[in-house]
Amino acid sequence: MTKRRHTPSTSKVRRRELGFKRKGDGRHQERIRRPDPCRIHIEPTEKNLTGVAGLAPFGAFIRELGVDAALSRSFSRLKTGRSVVYPMAAQMRLLMDSALAGEERVFGIEALAVDPLFVRLAGGVVPSIDTVYRDLCRFDEESLEALHRMVVDHGLALVARRKHRFVHIDVDTTVEPLFGTQEGALPGPNPRYHGRPSYHPILARIAEADAIVGAKLRPGDTSFGEADVPFVEECIDRARAAAPSAVIYVRIDGAGDCSALMHAVAVKGCFFLTKARMSPDLVGMVAHATGWRTIDRDADGRPRRQVTEVPFRRSDWPDGVRVIAVRTRDRENGKQIYLWEGLDYTVQVFLTNEPVEAPEDVAARYDLRAGIEPLIGDVKHGWGCGRVPSHSFNANHAALLLKLLTANLMRRYVLEHVPHLASWRTPWLRRALILVPGRLARSSRGTKLHVPERSQLARWLN
Repeated sequence: MTKRRHTPSTSKVRRRELGFKRKGDGRHQERIRRPDPCRIHIEPTEKNLTGVAGLAPFGAFIRELGVDAALSRSFSRLKTGRSVVYPMAAQMRLLMDSALAGEERVFGIEALAVDPLFVRLAGGVVPSIDTVYRDLCRFDEESLEALHRMVVDHGLALVARRKHRFVHIDVDTTVEPLFGTQEGALPGPNPRYHGRPSYHPILARIAEADAIVGAKLRPGDTSFGEADVPFVEECIDRARAAAPSAVIYVRIDGAGDCSALMHAVAVKGCFFLTKARMSPDLVGMVAHATGWRTIDRDADGRPRRQVTEVPFRRSDWPDGVRVIAVRTRDRENGKQIYLWEGLDYTVQVFLTNEPVEAPEDVAARYDLRAGIEPLIGDVKHGWGCGRVPSHSFNANHAALLLKLLTANLMRRYVLEHVPHLASWRTPWLRRALILVPGRLARSSRGTKLHVPERSQLARWLN
């Protein structure tokens, strides 16, 4: 007889990682009693308490990586002259610290300006938000490209940590609904706010490292297509430089059924994997396809999932495109089509130029592309990439890239120092590593930052 094992509570596991120590053996038998908060006296006597103690070790980490020096080299030209009080590199680091602390907008700097550690890292004086807004508007195309290169370089550094046999580049777009008159805010594809002006950024990640290796802010009326071929080609070139011996796959959703894109990927010596555009001629071929092979059955032995290769080709496709149809009885996510009356099947069709992989393995490889969705959700809601700070399109593009740069640096920070937390998303990482209470103590020997002994930050520092 198998003994039943109880799954540990996730809340307790993370509570322990965040430094909470349970009483005794973890079982508290006595009935608790909440104290009267009116009997707790508050005295505003401490001036050196901080709520973002994690900014200090993170700042030391990225300084060792050369990030501060790179920002100074690349962006000091945007603000020159003897009268400059807030250098451009310092302003960019200020915005990165603000994003680390969980502030999604420039206005959040006002709240952080009362924190002594944040002020000290800002150079002793936090600028007015009007100054920060003006500095964001200084970005031009050259500086945006330099900032994008920094995002990519730190994403590829995560890929280069170890050798990879396969590298999967996932490309996807997302929608940022806007409620103002920002430059470039135009109506376009918007599944939630129909007709709402928006931005339509495009992102690329390498799945093996869950790292962002490409990003571009685009007006809301921009769809994915032939104009994005150079973006995909650049992503391929960067991935090959980081993993020269790896086999590269490019995975895109239904928008990837674009002849120019498929030709570009094939010319680069890579494999594409995408959903097919369900045109009437393709639907007809799938409906009359034969040779369905069962790869999974239900408890009653009935076919539950079947695959077949369809002899279909469009005239503008490159040579060697395989059309793989998968029909299933499961109610899965994504758009699926009913084609057979009396059969409870829905079908999905995939395209690839990979010549030998089994059809079911092609479908399974495409399904792993779903990992980009939580990453996009994390950068939008964990890093505030869905918020735009300015009327200027370039300023909003710069703010997006700064947040993505911070996200890649945080990923490197976690893998370097606390790899056992690598599966956590940004809100939990922020609680464990950044939003840590502390006290600044200054003396003739320098400045010390005291943090709680049981915090995650203190444990790995020790």
